[in-house]
Amino acid sequence: MRYFQKAIRRAGIPVSFSQGYHPHQLLTFASPLGVGMESSGEYLDIEVEECSSIEELQEALEAQMAEGIDVLSARILPEHAANAMSIVAAADYRLGWPQNMPCTADELAQLAAQFTAQDSIPILKKTKKHERVVDIRPMIYDLRAEGSSLYLRCASGSEANLKPQQLLETMLRSGGLEYNPYACLITRLDLFARTKDGQLVSLEKYNG
Repeated sequence: MRYFQKAIRRAGIPVSFSQGYHPHQLLTFASPLGVGMESSGEYLDIEVEECSSIEELQEALEAQMAEGIDVLSARILPEHAANAMSIVAAADYRLGWPQNMPCTADELAQLAAQFTAQDSIPILKKTKKHERVVDIRPMIYDLRAEGSSLYLRCASGSEANLKPQQLLETMLRSGGLEYNPYACLITRLDLFARTKDGQLVSLEKYNG
C-alpha cells in the first residue's frame, strides 16, 4: 500500500483523500496478497478528483513502477460501482515446486484427482479467538495438475475464503506426503467476481 501511495504521489495523480484528522489516499486492493506469495493478477481501486484521460493516468503510474511491477490496464468505473474488495468471489493460483517436489508429476496428478473426488474435506480452522471444523470441498472449484504444478480455482473473499496453503497441506498429508511450506512457490493468477447468473468472471472483464 505504501509503495502505491508513493508512486501515485510521484506520478502527480489527483487522488482523493479521506476526511478527518489523519487523511489518507483512497486506495483499496481487491484482495491483499498473502505474505510469501507472488502475483500476476492484482486489482487496485483508486478514487481520483478528476481524470481527463485514463490512458495518461495509466502511463503516468506505469512510469513510476519498479522493475517487476507493471500496470497492465486501467479503466474508469461507473460512479456508483461496488469496490473490487466487496465483489471478489474466487481466485486462481499456480502452486509449483522449483525444487524438492514431494512426489512425481504422475503421483501429483493422481493425488489431486483423488482429493477432489471426495464429497467432504473437513479441516480444523484456527483463528486468534477460536477453532472450528470447516468443510473446504465446496470451496474448491477446480484443481488439476499440469507437470510439476497444481492449478487451483477456489473461493476467495468475505463470504468464503480458502487459502491455497491450507488446501496444499491437507492434500499432501492425505496422501502420506510431507508438507514443507517453504518449498512451494504460490502465484496468484487472477481474481474473479460472480455475475448475477452465478458465473465467475475475471475482475478485468466484470461490468456489474
